[in-house]
Amino acid sequence: MGFFNKLFGTSKEEATMAAEKLNIGIILGSTRQGRLSPQVGEWVKSIADKRGDANYEIVDIAEFNLPFLGTTDGTEPGIAAWNEKLANLDGFVFIVQEYNHSITGALKNALDFAREVWYNKAAGIVSYGSTGGARAAEHLRGICGELKIADVRTHPTLSLFTDFENGSEFKPQELHLTNVNSMLDEVVSWSGALKAIR
Repeated sequence: MGFFNKLFGTSKEEATMAAEKLNIGIILGSTRQGRLSPQVGEWVKSIADKRGDANYEIVDIAEFNLPFLGTTDGTEPGIAAWNEKLANLDGFVFIVQEYNHSITGALKNALDFAREVWYNKAAGIVSYGSTGGARAAEHLRGICGELKIADVRTHPTLSLFTDFENGSEFKPQELHLTNVNSMLDEVVSWSGALKAIR
């Protein structure tokens, strides 16, 4: 056993730690054509992956084809798949864009299609809009409270005027890097603490 550890550079303790890493989902909060959330989500993931402190993955609600709540008998496969995905995550980073001072209808619908799988997990918010998406993020915080999601304080806000070229190509200012890492620090530490009570 010691030979293989030396050969591959992995101790039993390191292998155990890798297996026990938290799973953090970066949730894209928009489904419309021409949306900007995939660019923002990939940017956050590129920062997160360099940290090595958790397993990060993009979770695109558009891929689950969720119907509108109240228009279904609940048997569509996307509903079960959505809940299963959330159940396997320890924490979240919501990529949030502001529409009419709030979150998108698609994100609210996705939040409402699950319940207990949200409980006792942590979340960070990265928002964007003409005012950095701040009003949408504040609405999301209220929803998180009802779903027993502990939203962390640090909140990177991206401006459509300074972080997007021609309103479509994401070119974030370098100053956001510190905030994203601080937010991820909080998400990982809170997710780890909350995992102990689930």
